[in-house]
Amino acid sequence: HVQLVESGGGSVQAGGSLRLSCKASGDIRSSHCMAWFRQAPGKEREGVASIYRGGSTYYASSVKGRFTISQDNAKTMLYLQMNNLKPEDTAMYYCAAATACIWYPCRAEDFNYWGQGTQVTVS
Repeated sequence: HVQLVESGGGSVQAGGSLRLSCKASGDIRSSHCMAWFRQAPGKEREGVASIYRGGSTYYASSVKGRFTISQDNAKTMLYLQMNNLKPEDTAMYYCAAATACIWYPCRAEDFNYWGQGTQVTVS
């Protein structure tokens, strides 16, 4: 069992930065992938960034060059550094973990565990 708790969301002006954190507990070392998703009102949940067991990463094209996903060595913390934020980045951001994925990159349905979400608002 894995528990995930996000923090670090808030309101920021366009061009500003935020760092989201996800604290993981439980059998997190068995995870194949950890990721950040986001969902804005009226839109589908969107994969933002993922990091895999071997250290490889995936980024949605909309955030490449602006966001960076990282993880500590013990996999107890997952981060999303968000720079040069834009109003279209406004969404609820979720941390997720998957033990295995059928597709690459992992899709939302592959993730076994989810955090409660943290709101990011850019104006």
